[in-house]
Amino acid sequence: MDTDTSSYLKDTPVIDFNSRTVGDFADQHSGNGPDPMRQAVSLYYAVRDGIRYDPYSIELSVEGLRASTTLKTGRGWCVAKAILLAACCRRIKIPARLGFADIRNHLSTERMRRQMKTDIFYWHGYTSIYLNGQWVKATPAFNIELCEKFRIKPLDFDGKNDSIYHPFDLTGNKHMEYLRYRGEFEDAPIDAIKETFYREYVLAAELQGADFDREVDRETAHKRG
Repeated sequence: MDTDTSSYLKDTPVIDFNSRTVGDFADQHSGNGPDPMRQAVSLYYAVRDGIRYDPYSIELSVEGLRASTTLKTGRGWCVAKAILLAACCRRIKIPARLGFADIRNHLSTERMRRQMKTDIFYWHGYTSIYLNGQWVKATPAFNIELCEKFRIKPLDFDGKNDSIYHPFDLTGNKHMEYLRYRGEFEDAPIDAIKETFYREYVLAAELQGADFDREVDRETAHKRG
């Protein structure tokens, strides 16, 4: 088995951990101890809960996907948040790469379902982190507040076991189904993601100015009422 992880420690235009913004964030949230596992776990929760999940913030460009851009805006979709976590890990010399899968997602809003015309999320992003001689999957997409509103179990990460979506929510309804793993990459395969999105999704003008948090609040309030 190839154990050379040097290519997963590089700074790239997207995984820009040498930027001051990413460096300061990683240094602040990696904890005080030298243990890589504890550091990675600390960074996972900082990205999961410190950056709001926003599926309307997709911008398929180097600038739009940069880790530093996500920190500046304070929000991002699954791929952007996975990139940020990878950048933070690489900043402190923990090898990290970007993983992707197609999933059937039962967690969305009415407007989002109408726009996508499918419940399949192509190129869902997660971070694969090299700890104690093995690659471990970490999915920092859904912040804790979003999980509480949708009544889904937050994804925890211990640095030892894969942290991937649960198939059911807290009430037993379908939540996520993994359909296909697309592999794990040194850098973001932007052109491949673009090709799939332009083929599979309908880009609607009505999403201009869309606010995912507000939609979630309205729909969860309606269900409670």
